[in-house]
Amino acid sequence: MNARRLGTVIGIDLRQRVRSVGWYVLLGIFAVILLALLTLSFSSFSLSTGGNGWFYSLVIMFVLLLVLLVSPTLSGSAVNGDRDAATLAPVQVTLVTTTEIVLGKFLAAWISGLAFLVVALPFLVIATFVGELNPAVIASSLGILVLEVGVVAAIGVGVSAIVARPVFSVATTYLLVAALTLGTLIAFGLGGTALRTEQTITTRDLNWNAVPAGCDPYMENDATECPRPDEIGCTTSTYTSEVPRFDRVWGVLAANPFVILADATPPTYDQYGNPSDLFSQIATGVRLAQLAPDVAQSYDYCANVTLQGPSTEDRIAGTVPSWFVGLFLQLVLAGGLLAWGIARTRTPAKRLPPGTRIA
Repeated sequence: MNARRLGTVIGIDLRQRVRSVGWYVLLGIFAVILLALLTLSFSSFSLSTGGNGWFYSLVIMFVLLLVLLVSPTLSGSAVNGDRDAATLAPVQVTLVTTTEIVLGKFLAAWISGLAFLVVALPFLVIATFVGELNPAVIASSLGILVLEVGVVAAIGVGVSAIVARPVFSVATTYLLVAALTLGTLIAFGLGGTALRTEQTITTRDLNWNAVPAGCDPYMENDATECPRPDEIGCTTSTYTSEVPRFDRVWGVLAANPFVILADATPPTYDQYGNPSDLFSQIATGVRLAQLAPDVAQSYDYCANVTLQGPSTEDRIAGTVPSWFVGLFLQLVLAGGLLAWGIARTRTPAKRLPPGTRIA
């Protein structure tokens, strides 16, 4: 592989994108949306009093969402689009190898996706310097975001080299991205509700049948016929219900791009142990799904004791991160599609799909 030839392929592909007016319109719309988001953030909460974490995480998640929506269109026809336009064959007869062509288009698509992150940088700088953000949160979230942009670009370019028709390759790329985002959520929800288990709940409370009409044991009453709570007996009731077992299917969320981004970012909590940004909120939800529901639960409302349960931070202390497993699976998928695409684009081809344009 020659770096100069690879750079030539990247440069040609990027120049084709830069000449498109729609590309600048899309970046402009993205900047306007971020400006509106920044204005709403200042209106709803002060960035200097803790809201900066939410704003920063919202912008990062929004950049990832836009990349997932736009990147399949930019990369899903990178190879077969040039083949239909009769611009791929002249490149293939030069010294540029098939691997350099496919990898060059992949890197060009990756750089194009990072353009949205460049547009968002001024807004991220505002959120970073107005409030106190954890440097580890900034570094990890940006690093994972860059990798996710590359994964989506690799999937699109690989599919475009495998599928002959640009329309079908773009649709296939969208389906794969939807499977990673929406498909994992649907599988998680359906799988958790399908795998149910019985839970027995025992409740001990006041015997409300012994309370005279018009009396409230928890309110001070002047009437002598209204008994105090300690004068009323308690009764115990037990009932059984079915609860979902999300702890058995939570692993499907590991491949979700948003879960990977949130789970890889160091969590931040407030003084009460609750998540203080969107990253921590999503990661906490996935970590809580790892906890199996209690087979038996009991509540004693007659005991004159105020029970305070553990904080969210304490509850997920024994759970495990999953972002590295999900990222590894995505890299295997993207790398496999690129390798398959290189094999399908290699010349001379032994067999071509019907209707494939050669030159």
